[in-house]
Amino acid sequence: MEVAQILCMNKGGGELSYTQNSSLQQKIISDSMPITEKAVEALISMDATSASPPQSIAIADLGCSSGRNALLLISDTINLVYAKCKRLGYPLPEVSVFLNDLFNNDFNSIFGSLPDFHRRLKDTNSDEVGRCFISGIPGSFYGRLFPKHSLNFVHSSSSLHWLSKVPEGLEGEDKIRMNKGKVYISRTSPPSVLLAYAAQFRNDFSRFISSRSEEMVSGGHMVLSFMGRKSMDPTAAGTAHQWELLAEALTTLVSQGLVDAEKIESFNAPFYAPCMEEVRMEIEKEGSFNIDQFEDFDVEWDDSTEGTNSGLKSPLRGQRVAKTIRAVVETMLESHFGFGGEIMDVLFERYGAIIEDYLSWNTIKSTNLVISFVKK
Repeated sequence: MEVAQILCMNKGGGELSYTQNSSLQQKIISDSMPITEKAVEALISMDATSASPPQSIAIADLGCSSGRNALLLISDTINLVYAKCKRLGYPLPEVSVFLNDLFNNDFNSIFGSLPDFHRRLKDTNSDEVGRCFISGIPGSFYGRLFPKHSLNFVHSSSSLHWLSKVPEGLEGEDKIRMNKGKVYISRTSPPSVLLAYAAQFRNDFSRFISSRSEEMVSGGHMVLSFMGRKSMDPTAAGTAHQWELLAEALTTLVSQGLVDAEKIESFNAPFYAPCMEEVRMEIEKEGSFNIDQFEDFDVEWDDSTEGTNSGLKSPLRGQRVAKTIRAVVETMLESHFGFGGEIMDVLFERYGAIIEDYLSWNTIKSTNLVISFVKK
């Protein structure tokens, strides 16, 4: 499965769109903002000792997606740049912004929101703004996207847990499915499955780091935020419950005759949640960056506070979580299973019910890793 061709958040602004179901990703951006602020401050402060202030700054957001979050990080970053330059007495630099995502991303919706983005930027800064140039860059970030030494600041949020492809080695001799009954790593997965996923992550992440090394200027800063885990054990409890519950929901479709069991056995998620040690090892092995900050924090998928404040009843929690996940994985499931709209509705209605039952005894959390580092 080539992820670059099929991974795409649900487009538009409807009930099932990513725009309407991305509050979790927005919270992750917000929770990691202090680290982003520190990186931007350091980027501008670095020029305080130079003979002249920076005339231009190039910013790349990798995995920008679309909807309400697409320009959120960029807006916050530019405001930080302006505030720091004003405090230092610098003229405001020209800012080049590069928004990257895969080929099928809804770039049109982003471009359509740019007039409002520029108006908000002026309002926030009392019309004291510099020139800002925004471009869309389609393509996989597991390779080169920009000219050498052209970027000052790189950011990526909620994207690097997606692999470039389903790992090889998930089939044994005679095409036997090694991860039968599961769609991701689980406690019942054989060691070969764990090794295949870890190897694919190392290969992808090393390509990501080496590509950014060529594209960034010396002293440039990068902040990455993505799903990971605290334990060295990839099968530890709580690291993949959303996939476990999705596998359970898919299995119910088999009993209803809506999907062939072989289709489930042949599906494996192109996803990997690494631990800090794995990430650090690849960064240090590549050798072009100094790690400035490395943190993790937990995010609850069931935003119970939002539900309480809006008067939503408890039974709706599972469906809210199911919509969040559907907005991300629906195109991938369509590609593999060939589901029509009605079957997809059945699947995620069942998925929401399974999640609701799970939430009556547990919470659904994911660990988010945040790394800030500097190009040597």
